[in-house]
Amino acid sequence: MNEPATATPTTPFVDRRSPRKPGDNPGFERRQFTNSHDDLSPGAQQLALAIDEYKLRNRRRFITYEEMYEIIRGLGYTQS
Repeated sequence: MNEPATATPTTPFVDRRSPRKPGDNPGFERRQFTNSHDDLSPGAQQLALAIDEYKLRNRRRFITYEEMYEIIRGLGYTQS
């Protein structure tokens, strides 16, 4: 019979994540979008910063469309 392989105390843990590069910041948290907003228009920069602030304040790595809509409304945008 084929039984599933199970980890035993003698089986070493294999870390399959990509190796860290020298100089990588271990406290760095990946973002949903990008880490730099330099190439964005002023309005898009404002939105990006508002989203980043929301995610930090609410401890969210990713946001839903509903949350993004609330952030946009919070910036004063309305449908015309």
